[in-house]
Amino acid sequence: MIIANTPLRLAFMGSPDFAVPILAALLDAGHEIACVYAQPPRPAGRGHKERHCSVHAEALARGLDVRTVVNFKAESDRQDFVELDLDAAVVAAYGLILPADVLAAPRLGCLNVHASLLPRWRGAAPIQRAILAGDAITGVTVMGMEEGLDTGPMFATAEVAITAQTTAQGLHDTLADLGGPLMVSALDGIAAGTLSGAAQPNACVTYAPKLEKAEGRIDWSISAAHIERLVRGLNPWPGVWFEHEGQRIKVLGAHVTEHEGPAGTVVAPMLTVACGHGAIGIDRLQRPGKGPVTVADYLRGNPINVGTKFG
Repeated sequence: MIIANTPLRLAFMGSPDFAVPILAALLDAGHEIACVYAQPPRPAGRGHKERHCSVHAEALARGLDVRTVVNFKAESDRQDFVELDLDAAVVAAYGLILPADVLAAPRLGCLNVHASLLPRWRGAAPIQRAILAGDAITGVTVMGMEEGLDTGPMFATAEVAITAQTTAQGLHDTLADLGGPLMVSALDGIAAGTLSGAAQPNACVTYAPKLEKAEGRIDWSISAAHIERLVRGLNPWPGVWFEHEGQRIKVLGAHVTEHEGPAGTVVAPMLTVACGHGAIGIDRLQRPGKGPVTVADYLRGNPINVGTKFG
């Protein structure tokens, strides 16, 4: 835990699980959270009851004031933010675009925790896109916010290796835990005038578009290495799957093998499937309405013979 050298008056703006450890780090450091901004409650679950997002729930548990602005088009919402008289606003996966007058209101500006090493993977899904691309490293960046998409000056970064075992969920949790201390440290430097932002280089800019459900369907014609990264990078959402006998089978774990054969064909025991290049050995999977199982347990009750062809 890092204790702030100078406690600041902050707004925190975030919504999903990723942002919760960052809010906690700011509070633990001794900063004053004047207000928390989070996405409005939305229907969720089988009963479609309205549910608070993760940051909203955490803020209520800590007795913090919460505002759920739909957008900042209303002048009253923008004026309410200005009247908070903030030293800074900290933003982490908030989900709303902030207009110019909101960005300019805090004395030290609005600072964002972004889950990549900018300028690589600007945009909505940097964690997953880094895994899918086969990147060896990624990290978090504390940047000053401006009206462009993740284009602001960079104040601090922290790197993380992406290994053959890295999943999107695991990387998400690691980066969220890094983001809080990094932001606390950056705030100290910015407030003291000892840390200034560096412009992002124009070279190597890449964008991370949001994930689509259709990306989870396995195309056996692509390489085994890419399918294996899909299994790790789209875990837990949207998940990776193939169809067999009218059922959508989720693949939860897989490894690359040296087998070859017609793409989509089971070419070896224990559900080894040929791809456009190489083959995938499936380790864990899940049928609709059932729990995850190992491939050995699955095949005991649902044999799939060598030579079977998946669509």
